[in-house]
Amino acid sequence: MIIVANQPVQLNRSEWSDFEWYWLQQLQNRPTRYVYQSMDHLRFEWDLRGSLVEAAEGLDRSGVSFASFEKSRCNPAYWNRNAEGGFELRSNVTPADGIRDIWRNGHLYAFECATATVIVLYGGVLGSIREDAFNSLFRNLLLFDWHYDSDLRLTEKNGSETALPGDVLYFKNPDVSPETPEWQGENTFMLRENWYYGHGIGIASGEEIIRTLNQFRVPGSRVSAYLMDMVIYPDFFYLSRFAKNSQNNIAAGSTPVLPGQLYVRLGGSRYLRS
Repeated sequence: MIIVANQPVQLNRSEWSDFEWYWLQQLQNRPTRYVYQSMDHLRFEWDLRGSLVEAAEGLDRSGVSFASFEKSRCNPAYWNRNAEGGFELRSNVTPADGIRDIWRNGHLYAFECATATVIVLYGGVLGSIREDAFNSLFRNLLLFDWHYDSDLRLTEKNGSETALPGDVLYFKNPDVSPETPEWQGENTFMLRENWYYGHGIGIASGEEIIRTLNQFRVPGSRVSAYLMDMVIYPDFFYLSRFAKNSQNNIAAGSTPVLPGQLYVRLGGSRYLRS
């Protein structure tokens, strides 16, 4: 059930895309209460979820390659590659232009799956908020492992069975071979039911991702890879204040962090937990 401003709502089909309408009907028919502060909050969340799905699918088509940090590469016109294999935004490049270039010139980029996940998060947010807000929020970008700006405000919860498009989920390979540590797991974006994008594997079903990971276990292992129960997503309500139709302004250099936030680790990846 969808609750907006403490009240159940009836939605008008003509006001939503096919993607949004399908999923909103799924939410309406579930016993779980999906609570939104306003219709603007509801609209923004589903706009951003759609943008995250488009960013993931677009990155899959962009020509980017999978590579370890030692072999990572980027477009030097937009990014400086540092000694650890991360990408530092050049001082003369805006964050929006730097992120867009990854989709435009994917053949110039190679990175591993945790970095790809953060890139998709930035790309999805760029598609849903004002460009001036994006450039102010995410100045001095560094793309490296699960390093990310605090203004993404990533949140973690349990419940992979109730995940929604645009959520980040992790497939863990507990018996990974020490010869292929890069296959210890796969960070993925949910695109639709049991369909995911993971950098290095591509777009595949959950069963296909598990079969791929199982090829990289220690010899003789019978411990299968599996989908972990944790789900990661950005703070939709917080980001909605910077929506393209919003006139709110942000102070230069502001990077607010909510009290009580702490970091958790999932499959070797660093997340922000509220």
